[in-house]
Amino acid sequence: MLILGFPAGGFATNTHAVAAGPGAGCLLIDPGKEAFAGLAALIGRHRLVPGAVVLTHGHMDHTWDAVPVAEHYGVSVYVHAADRFMVGAPARGLPDDFPAHLLDGHPRAEPADLRELHGDRNTLHVGRLAVEALHTGGHTPGSMLVHVRDKGTGETALFTGDTLLRGELGRTDGPGGDRRRLQESLTRHCAGLPDSTPVLPGHGGATTLGAEREVHPWLAGGPPL
Repeated sequence: MLILGFPAGGFATNTHAVAAGPGAGCLLIDPGKEAFAGLAALIGRHRLVPGAVVLTHGHMDHTWDAVPVAEHYGVSVYVHAADRFMVGAPARGLPDDFPAHLLDGHPRAEPADLRELHGDRNTLHVGRLAVEALHTGGHTPGSMLVHVRDKGTGETALFTGDTLLRGELGRTDGPGGDRRRLQESLTRHCAGLPDSTPVLPGHGGATTLGAEREVHPWLAGGPPL
């Protein structure tokens, strides 16, 4: 499985393109601020064919370039229904004291083909990839994990957005945050995944599920802290 990514813009939001290999259909995850040019370069270099955009949650630093990316490649954008209210309105879901000038330049519009995901688990298919969008809540009401599996090789990867970062739980002190809910949903969704599963967070470096279970005993079924 080909996993390409980079930290986009001043918020350093990890933006990813995932495909079975060069020349294949690809999934785009969290096109953040100033992500368009970097994604276009990766897509062109590896001859990828974008099939869909998935947003791990509605915070503006993860959705900023969803409009230009979706418009340019003619693809649908998927977000959990509980976070749709943020996508075209970047100030929503942020603390009241968030500096307004940091939102300058946001498109302040939804992608033309924005599709809502509902419930706990949704499955999409992009090229040879099976994509599970797993609702967690806890960071924002509609936060999700994105579990990607190559149907040919069986390789997998888990994109965690801001729910689980390397060595730390995602923040739960903002609007809609709920620490216990986040811990419980992460434990439930990760229960059947092996320790070797690559974990690619929305910010910072990659890790593995095994490494995170060592840091967070509750992730391996221990009591929530």
